[in-house]
Amino acid sequence: MNTTWGAMMTETDINEETPLQAWLNKFASSIATPGLAVLSFLIVVGLLVRYFTGNTENEKGNQEFVGSRTKAGAVINSMVRIIAVAVTIGLVAIPEGLSWAVAIILAYSGNRMIADKVIVRKRSACETVGSATTICILTLNQMKVTKFWLGQDPIGEDPNSSSIATNVLNLIQQGVALNTTGSVYRATSGSNTEFCGSPCEKALLSWASLKLGMEMEKSKQNYTILLVEAFNSEKKRSGVSIRRSSSTKEDNGTIHVHWKGAAEIILAMCSSYYDVFGRMKDMDGNERRIFEKIIEDMAANSLRCLALAHVQIPDQEGHELKEDGLALIGLVGIEDPCRPEVRKAVEDCQKAGVNVTMITGDNVFAAREIATECGILRPDDQDMNDTEAVVEGEVFRNYTPEERLEKVEKIRVMVRSSPCDKLLMVQCLKDKCHVVAVTGGGTNDAQTLKEANIGLCMGIQGTQVAKESSDIIILDDNFASITRVLGLGRCVYNNIQKIIQLHLTVNIAALVINIVEVVSGREIPFIVLKLLWVNLIIDTLGALALTTEQPTKELLMEKPPPVMSRTTTQAQLLITNIMWRNILFQALYQVVAILILQFSGESIFHVNERVKDTMIFSTSVLCQVFNQVNARRLEKKNVFKGIHKNKLFLGIIGMTIILQLVVVEFLKKFTDTKSLSLGQ
Repeated sequence: MNTTWGAMMTETDINEETPLQAWLNKFASSIATPGLAVLSFLIVVGLLVRYFTGNTENEKGNQEFVGSRTKAGAVINSMVRIIAVAVTIGLVAIPEGLSWAVAIILAYSGNRMIADKVIVRKRSACETVGSATTICILTLNQMKVTKFWLGQDPIGEDPNSSSIATNVLNLIQQGVALNTTGSVYRATSGSNTEFCGSPCEKALLSWASLKLGMEMEKSKQNYTILLVEAFNSEKKRSGVSIRRSSSTKEDNGTIHVHWKGAAEIILAMCSSYYDVFGRMKDMDGNERRIFEKIIEDMAANSLRCLALAHVQIPDQEGHELKEDGLALIGLVGIEDPCRPEVRKAVEDCQKAGVNVTMITGDNVFAAREIATECGILRPDDQDMNDTEAVVEGEVFRNYTPEERLEKVEKIRVMVRSSPCDKLLMVQCLKDKCHVVAVTGGGTNDAQTLKEANIGLCMGIQGTQVAKESSDIIILDDNFASITRVLGLGRCVYNNIQKIIQLHLTVNIAALVINIVEVVSGREIPFIVLKLLWVNLIIDTLGALALTTEQPTKELLMEKPPPVMSRTTTQAQLLITNIMWRNILFQALYQVVAILILQFSGESIFHVNERVKDTMIFSTSVLCQVFNQVNARRLEKKNVFKGIHKNKLFLGIIGMTIILQLVVVEFLKKFTDTKSLSLGQ
């Protein structure tokens, strides 16, 4: 692809293997390669020694190998059986179902997130979002114009066309209608009007159309656009030069140049201004300071301040956009309101151990007020007056790489930032081993969303480019949904740990039991079909049961899961010391229970060998059922807490027990089992 968007789209793979699944496959392979080879070799050698030294017996109780009297066919059959036993034991030690179980968890969690108005575009985001340590907010909410200053006078709380001089009104309508990348759509029937573009563009278009009577299509018909300078994140401005389509005596071929952008930047380009009566006046030093104070006051009230400016030039001067000697038309204050749920969501994220950082194009005064209103900065917080907590994008960009890494974790608000600054900050946080989630919706946010560990795009306000670059889409544009996503992500991570504990417990117990059985000269207690059934319980039913666990407030309030660093491995992150304790004790319990039945079951329960084998089979399955219940709470003693609320978990456990009864009682021929009494 020759475009940036096309290049990003070619990198998207909807069938990608998640990082955790890749590690689990590697983990299983690392066990299989040396483990299967070495263990199987040792078992084969041990069994062959026992066989050829005459220490094994056949079904009739006679010695299997009696030297030259043993037929070659019998020796070959015995060797094949020995090799099959060794391979079976080796395979039992491999947790091959881990990756499949994780796939079930991620698929179920993705469907669950849809109910919370969240679409997961990449499966890996489900497992990653729970580990997020920093959330960078690039956009917030719907914007609207609430203030307008004409000259040095405010035009009411709700400005309209009747309160503005006609000549100035015409200039505003020209500048807003023609110096924009947005559009206005009016339905042929009905009064609904739709506005398209960036949040700022839509706020201006809505204000000019609904309050000032701007007709965008009429302006486009009356004027010809000669040259356009699109909005630039570095210069924070956009400009256009126009000429009336049909020349009049008033215009006489005059070219109009309109500029729009950050107030302080446009103000520096102006040498005059229009007053409230529509008269143009020169701007001296004192008046410039008055305008600067107006801009600061609007910013202090959490308003994003834009300026509109204009200049007329003769057609002979060419079509270049003049950048000095402009006349200031007015100052527009755009409110970016902080909805009530945003502050609550920010507080929840902070309590959950996740740092919230705001990255914005606003100036320092507006950004500080918005951050305080959202709870990112607190009035009683020492960071309010810390110059390292609120930093301009250009200042951050000019730091040395070492300074950026040193200061990046202290930054709470970045102002006047360009797309490059956003990207640079995310890269620095990742270099500091943070798991970074970024919320955005603009086209300029696409690279940052792509670079972040988790890109969260707003579904309503977000552009198509931003959505395609994101991992998760918030359909309702509600920041509170991010808290729910965070909780679900941590639940996914926790459920994956439960599955790992479940599998490793079964594998370790089965390995020890089979080795003891072989070394002691006994037959392996499970035939192939029995092993397949136990694996089905663990790989499918066990994964489904543990996947249904719902996120809790208690889980959200815990610290984020540890992240990979230079001194840690994935195994150390996923398998904690408490999990190893649970795995070893539960495996020991299963080993003891099964071996007691194997060596003393016939005498304890006064049954024959076939009934004893059936009891061992059923005991093993019930041990896995108990293991699933025990895995519900990795670090809590009360594993039954809240179990009555999870009907699906109880249903899967009940179904497992019923299916086991069916296998034992009605599928005896296939599984080589015997009917058991209620006591047995």
